Amino acid sequence: MKLSRQFTVFGSAIFCVVIFSLYLMLDRGHLDYPKSPRREGSFPQGQLSMLQEKIDHLERLLAENNEIISNIRDSVINLSESVEDGPKSSQGNFSQGAGAPLLPSKQLSLVVDPEDCSFALQSGSRNSDVQMLDVYSLIPFDNPDGGVWKQGFDISYLFNEWDSKPLQVFVVPHSHNDPGWLKTFDDYFREMTQYIFNNMVIKLKEDSRRKFMWSEISYLSKWWDTIDKPKKDAVKSLLQNGQFEIVTGGWVMPDEAAPHYFALIDQLIEGHQWLEKNLDLGSGTDIFCHMMPFYSYDIPHTCGPDPKICCQFDFKRLPGGRFGCPWGVPPETIHLGNVQKRAEMLLDQYRKKSKLFRTTVVLAPLGDDFRYCERIEWDHQYKNYQLLFDYMNSHPEYNVKIQFGTLSDYFDALDKEDVTIRKNSQSMFPVLSGDFFTYADRDDHYWSGYFTSRPFYKRMDRILESHLRAAEILYYFALKQAQKYKISKFLSSSHYMALTEARRNLGLFQHHDAITGTAKDWVVVDYGTRLFHSLTNLKKIIGYSALLLILKDKNSYNSYSFDNLLDMDLKQNSQGSLPQKTVIMLSAEPRYLVVCNPSEQDRISVVSVYVSSPTAQVSSASGKPVEIQMGAVWNTASTISQTAYEISFLVQMPPLGLKVYRILESASSDPHLAEYVLHNGNVKDKGIFNMKNVKSTEEDITLENSFVKLRFDQSGLLEEMINKEDSKHHEVKVQFSWYGTTSKKDKSGAYLFLPDGEAKPYVYTTLPFVRVQRGRFYSDVTCFLEHVTHRVRLYNIQGIDGQSVEVSNIVDIRKEHNREIAMRISSSINSQNKFYTDLNGYQIQPRMTMSKLPLQANVYPMTTMAYIQDTKHRLTLLSAQSLGVSSLKSGQIEVIMDRRLMQDDNRGLEQGVHDNKVTANLFRILLEKRSVVNMEEEKKSVSYPSLVSHITSSFLNHPVFTMTEKIPVPTLQLLGEFSPLLSSLPCDIHLVNLRTIQSKVDGKHSDEAALILHRKGFDCRFSSRDTGLLCSTTQGKILVQKLFSMFTVANLIPSSLSLMHSPPDARNISEINLSPMEISTFRIQLR
Repeated sequence: MKLSRQFTVFGSAIFCVVIFSLYLMLDRGHLDYPKSPRREGSFPQGQLSMLQEKIDHLERLLAENNEIISNIRDSVINLSESVEDGPKSSQGNFSQGAGAPLLPSKQLSLVVDPEDCSFALQSGSRNSDVQMLDVYSLIPFDNPDGGVWKQGFDISYLFNEWDSKPLQVFVVPHSHNDPGWLKTFDDYFREMTQYIFNNMVIKLKEDSRRKFMWSEISYLSKWWDTIDKPKKDAVKSLLQNGQFEIVTGGWVMPDEAAPHYFALIDQLIEGHQWLEKNLDLGSGTDIFCHMMPFYSYDIPHTCGPDPKICCQFDFKRLPGGRFGCPWGVPPETIHLGNVQKRAEMLLDQYRKKSKLFRTTVVLAPLGDDFRYCERIEWDHQYKNYQLLFDYMNSHPEYNVKIQFGTLSDYFDALDKEDVTIRKNSQSMFPVLSGDFFTYADRDDHYWSGYFTSRPFYKRMDRILESHLRAAEILYYFALKQAQKYKISKFLSSSHYMALTEARRNLGLFQHHDAITGTAKDWVVVDYGTRLFHSLTNLKKIIGYSALLLILKDKNSYNSYSFDNLLDMDLKQNSQGSLPQKTVIMLSAEPRYLVVCNPSEQDRISVVSVYVSSPTAQVSSASGKPVEIQMGAVWNTASTISQTAYEISFLVQMPPLGLKVYRILESASSDPHLAEYVLHNGNVKDKGIFNMKNVKSTEEDITLENSFVKLRFDQSGLLEEMINKEDSKHHEVKVQFSWYGTTSKKDKSGAYLFLPDGEAKPYVYTTLPFVRVQRGRFYSDVTCFLEHVTHRVRLYNIQGIDGQSVEVSNIVDIRKEHNREIAMRISSSINSQNKFYTDLNGYQIQPRMTMSKLPLQANVYPMTTMAYIQDTKHRLTLLSAQSLGVSSLKSGQIEVIMDRRLMQDDNRGLEQGVHDNKVTANLFRILLEKRSVVNMEEEKKSVSYPSLVSHITSSFLNHPVFTMTEKIPVPTLQLLGEFSPLLSSLPCDIHLVNLRTIQSKVDGKHSDEAALILHRKGFDCRFSSRDTGLLCSTTQGKILVQKLFSMFTVANLIPSSLSLMHSPPDARNISEINLSPMEISTFRIQLR
């Protein structure tokens, strides 16, 4: 009775809150100007439209509140059932004690609005004229010899073709400056790049017809810091008169295959923010793709199809210089005696090139790596070309207009052409969907090796990303509290400068020779050192920000002066070593343990820390003991530590929030000890644990939770998954294999994958040592092979983390020669030759494994996931790092985990890849049942993950962070939790970043942040039951005033993605509306 009375009171209280919030919303309607998603123009006029807006708001609020009430009702029913069941449930939906997380035993499915499902069902390349999968099917890939243009064909033309409309040629001088490759970023700048800029200022001023373009802001900003005001003014005037142009304006020119979209956007914002602050530049954006038809972007391969001729118009190669033309005919200085012959020779190439395009406008890039360093090259190129231009332009019979130009000049001319030619408002240019992976530049030389090269740093990159995102979010929240309480110590800190440096170091690493693993060994170390340095700083920022947010008395922050009171529990000792958990030294004096959830969803996760005592006890902030699993810490495969123990416990955390626990040594501690079974080996000292040594046995190893049962063979490798819902058995075999390299002259290297045929199975003569651990919150099987420590873990959680299988590999191939190691998952799924990989973690691209292509051409980049499917099931491999992936046979997914190659592959690096590290790879395997599949839909050129898959990927890439009080401080008083959001964001909306915006002053921040949101496209035809999530979908709508609980939104204004400009009707909005797949940036100011 007492319980039901409490529920009645609880329900009534909720009802009152709902009614009061409705009243407040209506009342505030006078102040808010809601933005309707599909209405152009300004705030609606007149009382009627205001009333309509209010009614819409009210209807939406009622719908949301109905949902809240039904969720509460379900929770109440679950709660009452759990109470009636009492403590006899061994699966444990409760942890002991009221302070422990409550896990609903009968969690309902996610609340998904039917309209949110229509996007994935309808979308396809309805509007594209060219689909790349169709192009792949059409092309024979027979590699004929195309004569002078090896990959192409002979081009011919008629001389009168340009009589009615002259040829327009834009020669675009440029210099491609790698921020690190054969030299480090700093060495390149010191020895080359600074001179390009210095000479540019002088040489462009000499003749107003000269043009130059630049891309990498990392270099421009470094030079800017070294120059005086007159030089800065000169650059600004060159920009204003159109002689100098910044293109893209990112921190670097990023790679396309390996980066995650978080880092791609971040380096773009960093570049654009620098431009806005220092050059006050605006920008224009349009996606229009120009294809470079020939072999390379250098001068021999850009004027036309014949490199032997084009090379003669690279005037850096004049006789007497450092290098000439490999085709044996050098350039000639242009003078009156040869100008006609040379002009006609060059014009012939331009005309031939123009025949490959739809208009008479031609783009002829004029540059190469680190060009225009010396003044003499500026003179040779610009003066000789100007003589050729003047000659051609003065002869009307040539029908050509030729000049130096920038990319804008070229695209503006194209636009003009398009407008004059276009029929009934339809552009003359086709719309293309798909991508161009996997590239080959000649023969069977496919660039699929770099999808995996240097995987240690590909993993480190993602670890830095997750830390940067968490630091950004916590820092902005802490900054707001520091401003409110006037916490001088936080406000005067150098945190913002360290954040900026971390953004730039991460940005630098997105460069197409950094994250790709295609730089010299010492350059890789330079990148690694930068990443490591920033990782260390970000951990401090997370610690300081979390401390301020969780302190009971904010003003006491100033008195806690020692370095990082809250310490992250993972420590990395150097740029090339794996992170290790630190051991928390326990005593009877409790110390705080703070857990951070960087996800925008409420989250139930297992947290594991190492402690110094077997009598550890964890309690909630209010002092209620929390159930813990205690396991051994292993010094080697078969010896346990006598001084450290791993404790694991369940935490339920608010979105973007912090949860506080206390940890101490106590005689009354009562942990659940993990139990061990050891196969094919022996452990002598068992310590406090129950360990069973088992000699080779015929019996299979099994693990299970409430969702799935796993069966392993005697080697400790996964064989089968059994779905608990329908008891169906699915073959899901994990195996390892080796690739060698071809015996031909050209072999695999940093860029190229040139294997010696199909992969060979990983062979071992005796069964490997296998360690099975079974515990309260997770169980795992670890198999110790010579080159891989392979662990498969199953979490005993009613929620997202319990629905998939965690796979962790520690790979070490440092003693191998010309070998690549792969993990293959084989299943009974009838996927035939079709599989799916993600592009940059943003969208899914269908792939076809084609027998007409060599094996290496069927390897594709995977940033976060790859999957195969048939009409009944989908098997997804989710990844916490970018690697190369393939599906060479039906039912298979194969991922290449590391590669060690002893030779250069002749793409300029001039070395192999043999600086391998002990590398950690982390994955999850998710097997899902599909419902109602129409085979016509399988032919679509798009596909979408399920919501469960999206959120699993998000949790994998944004793990919870654990911090502990370094030394117990008896006076320290922390709150129980920090919960900044009113509720989880809608299930399909991801908070990409909350990034404090710079001020106009160097190293300082403004009051605003960039709130970046991504609404994911998802496929509804998968189960979304028992996720443990407290979110629903809302057709992409978020009410701004219902976002934050501890802050007020002072204003929220839509912006372009990189903050460069705001839409013309930008104003303070009260409702966010996102379309599926849309990523939007808002300028937000919190109080």
